[in-house]
Amino acid sequence: MKNRKKNFLNSELSVEEKSEEKAKFQILPIPLEKTVSCGRGTANGPEAILDASNELERFTGKSEPCLSGIFTHSFLNCNFPIENVMLNIEKTTKEISKQNKIPVILGGEHSITFGAVNGIFKGLDFKKNEEIGIIQIDAHADLREKYENQVHSHASVMYLLSKSKYKIAQFGVRALSNEEVKNRNIFDILYFDVEDIRNNKDLRLPEKFPHNIYITFDVDGLDPSIMPATGTPVPDGLGFNESLQLIKKLIKGRKVIGFDVVEFAPIENFFAYDFTVASLIYKVMELINLND
Repeated sequence: MKNRKKNFLNSELSVEEKSEEKAKFQILPIPLEKTVSCGRGTANGPEAILDASNELERFTGKSEPCLSGIFTHSFLNCNFPIENVMLNIEKTTKEISKQNKIPVILGGEHSITFGAVNGIFKGLDFKKNEEIGIIQIDAHADLREKYENQVHSHASVMYLLSKSKYKIAQFGVRALSNEEVKNRNIFDILYFDVEDIRNNKDLRLPEKFPHNIYITFDVDGLDPSIMPATGTPVPDGLGFNESLQLIKKLIKGRKVIGFDVVEFAPIENFFAYDFTVASLIYKVMELINLND
């Protein structure tokens, strides 16, 4: 696994566009699957996304995000205890961010976000008062202190990040426990459910929210009618374009320093879902470029 190498949008990129030195976007595939609690298959997500990306067109209809360059790192080796995997994620994203590149993490289960954000924070070497704000699009709050006796659980990742003093804004959550409701209040987490998003056309982050933004997109944030390929689908989710329009509004005037797409569990012989996630990732790159 460690040395496996595939490239995002490989068939469309020039040699220079997929150069590590030149590329603005740095893809990091992390096939982690250690704490999933319902449907399985997240370990297969990164490879399916990379394969599907080769069927994308470089021109989206508006721009060519790949002109900024897209380099794909080798698959991260996840055959270690989860604590060691987190440290390796942190080390890799730190090195990417030190070069002023944007890490794009392909999951894998949602627990990977903890290592990714910590690495980016250290790599960018922020000044004293600078922070990272996390935009979370998700069907679940992931705010349990631990789940099934695991601290680094996919259901606990936002609790760990909140405890580490990162600011979080949640969008589309529609399944959460009483413990998570309590923790939302303890950590002063901003949240908007699907109805809020649809009724608030001028949705914006508050001015006090950090300027530097990390986006974590759990694919179960999408409605299962368009994204059933996930372990924990929940009805009444967001649409594809609706999600992109939301991200566009939220990042306006801010700087995106990294993002991940997690919890994708491909379904054999249903290629449309692989292609949907690959398209989503490329479109988010476009939004970042247009916002910079």
